Amino acid sequence: MPPAAAQPSFRRIALVGKLHSPETEASLAELRRFLAARGCEVLKQSEHADLAIVIGGDGTMLAAARELLRHRVPLVGVNQGRVGFMTDIGQQDMLTGIGAILDGKYAIEERALLDAEILRGAKSLHRTIALNEAVVGKGGQGRLIEFQLTIDGEFVYKLRGDGLIVATPTGSTAYALSAQGSILHPSVPALALVPLAPHTLSARPVSVSDASEIEIEILQAIDARAHFDGVVMHDMAAGDRLVLRRSADVARFVHPPGYRYFATLRQKLGWSELVEKVRQPG
Repeated sequence: MPPAAAQPSFRRIALVGKLHSPETEASLAELRRFLAARGCEVLKQSEHADLAIVIGGDGTMLAAARELLRHRVPLVGVNQGRVGFMTDIGQQDMLTGIGAILDGKYAIEERALLDAEILRGAKSLHRTIALNEAVVGKGGQGRLIEFQLTIDGEFVYKLRGDGLIVATPTGSTAYALSAQGSILHPSVPALALVPLAPHTLSARPVSVSDASEIEIEILQAIDARAHFDGVVMHDMAAGDRLVLRRSADVARFVHPPGYRYFATLRQKLGWSELVEKVRQPG
């Protein structure tokens, strides 16, 4: 008798992707056939899965991570977006990468999250989580806001500007990076605080321990708003406070063989490209 086929490392698989995209739908169909041939069950309910495979860009991956967080489902991404810091597997390597993961050749990385709460006095107005960042900013009227930053009960500064980003290491390569914030390696237990168009030349990005409690209080604003991962928002008024703490939960990303964080940065940010072009003859 032939030897029994090895059981895949993940048997119950959820597939996540934007519908009505011909490219995504073709990839989903190809993956369904591949997974069935490997003895995996493709589920309609993601929360019962052992693994979620997300096809798309970082936005799709971020939305899936937020949705599946409470179910503790790990995720792996196939990049069909523009940049793809969170989606490790290229479209052309989809079956090879997923096959290796099913063969047990993978690593699971835990990423920090923020617990966020908006308070008005003692009343809680809104609670949510953020994998990338929490942002306090000007609303639709585009007027500057004035806010006060406190860390672990210690006054840091008052600032007028467009707002402030508080980014996790995962989010340090997202909105915070475009605002000239520093990149934080995922293993660094820190948060990046990045002012948005501050009305002073002295305000600079700063990194603090992720064990800190961060409080942002609106002092003056005609229109202010808090954003979380760009998908959840809540209006804020003068006197409202956004309190941020590291969450006890984590997001779990599954990386295929060969994944390297700095190799990803080098590829996505184009590091060394100029040097390589100079070295090329003629």
